[in-house]
Amino acid sequence: MQLPQPVPRQTPRHVAIIMDGNGRWAQANGLSRLEGHAEGARAVREAVRTCRKEGVEFLTLYAFSVANWGRPRAEVRALMSLLLDFAEREKQELRDQDVRLQVIGDAEELPLGTRDAVQSAIEYTADCTGMTLSLALSYGGRADIVNAARALALQVSTGQLLPEEVTEAAFQKALSTHPLPAVDLLIRTGGERRVSDFLLFESAYAELYFLPIMWPDFNAKALRDAFGFFASRERRFGLTGEQVQAAAAPLDAARNGNPSLSGSALDGVRSTSTVVPLRTGHGFDPHDASNSSLHGESANAE
Repeated sequence: MQLPQPVPRQTPRHVAIIMDGNGRWAQANGLSRLEGHAEGARAVREAVRTCRKEGVEFLTLYAFSVANWGRPRAEVRALMSLLLDFAEREKQELRDQDVRLQVIGDAEELPLGTRDAVQSAIEYTADCTGMTLSLALSYGGRADIVNAARALALQVSTGQLLPEEVTEAAFQKALSTHPLPAVDLLIRTGGERRVSDFLLFESAYAELYFLPIMWPDFNAKALRDAFGFFASRERRFGLTGEQVQAAAAPLDAARNGNPSLSGSALDGVRSTSTVVPLRTGHGFDPHDASNSSLHGESANAE
């Protein structure tokens, strides 16, 4: 199996955001927590637009965690109402921007009205190919890992799968996030420095970017600053800096118009612009994505 070696990429392919701080922003501005969540919806809209404009292929937002069900009932009801409004109000813009909506997590736990509105938006944008927006709803990274392990254990116990066939790749395919590539950049607002059970397996090699600002204050400039941070990082995936630089050299030459690279040679370089494979004993390819549909803005996740 192969573990990819990355070459420099200015814009992350997969961005994940923990949208934290709606309640504290509201408190600081003399507003209710629910008004803070409503204001956070504006930041979601701007993040989607900016990611689409900057060429991000996958954007995943931690909209409502499994732990969030423990919040006061009135707040949970309001958040579900905001999610319903978001799905109904934004689906036309998502389609106009060629953005496909999908859900990770247990959408069956959502109230019927909210679930139907989200499903309607998913179906309405199903043919879009410009970017995939994934809402993490009733989602927990540890729960997803446990569910995947349980599913594989069942296959082994019934003889559908041999123990030696339980590889990283097989495990990744059992996760609810299996259509998504690995996270390149994980952003968290609100001043906290933890990932809070979000995309634990998928963020193994993600660049982490923590911001002191609250989510409602997040805007296009803040997102582009995060992309600048990402572009400055040398992502080695356990390799040496020299190996990464060697892999990047042909791509740099192609970008600089090297006359010795033309035709099929240049096509070959372009084909390695995301990864250069190295042979290892590991099965999980953090840049592989089938991009198939999941079947089946609200809140900050913490």
